[in-house]
Amino acid sequence: MTDKRLILITGQIGLLAAILVGIGEFLLHYDSLARYTDTFAFFEGVTRERATVGHFFGVLGAPLYVVGAYHIYLMLRPAHETAARIGGLVMAYGCIVGAVWIGSRATAVELVAAGSVEDQLALYELRYESLLQIVRGAVLILSGIFVWLCLTGRSLYPRKMAVLNPIFLIIVSFVIFFTVPAVGKYVMPIALNVAYFVMFSVSLVVASKLKNEG
Repeated sequence: MTDKRLILITGQIGLLAAILVGIGEFLLHYDSLARYTDTFAFFEGVTRERATVGHFFGVLGAPLYVVGAYHIYLMLRPAHETAARIGGLVMAYGCIVGAVWIGSRATAVELVAAGSVEDQLALYELRYESLLQIVRGAVLILSGIFVWLCLTGRSLYPRKMAVLNPIFLIIVSFVIFFTVPAVGKYVMPIALNVAYFVMFSVSLVVASKLKNEG
């Protein structure tokens, strides 16, 4: 059986990843004018220095999500070993690809600042922006497995934890952005990291209440 300390430590590392990558992505993406409907316009408000700092927060923090994926696997494993393993592996894979994607964002800032770089941006979009679709697919698969295994009642989570799946939490960020823009403009640029922050925070609370098993 899994030691409670391992569950807690892996969850804490997952939470740390959400914080570090959230800071990095905020520095890379935040735009006071909230021009997020345009793929690249919001980069106009990002300075080279800010992009560099954000780049290192994101790139150095993103690999820690793999440990967080292991935490999610441990919490879901009692419900269904194979499905939990698939969910954990898919999440880890998506986060690894996401690390490649976020590592490219500082370059995009530089390209926008250079001006007249339509061809370069098209190439960037082909090489890096397309990777985001893999991340989104991984999040969708993880969310489906997470909801299913939580609702079985056999995971280490209570059934109501199913609502705190990443897809639902991302939707909440979108709703906040469109209904309360003054708040949403801070949440929208880091929606996935906010989702994982909430997910790991609550998961750690649940894990802290588990009994130690040998």
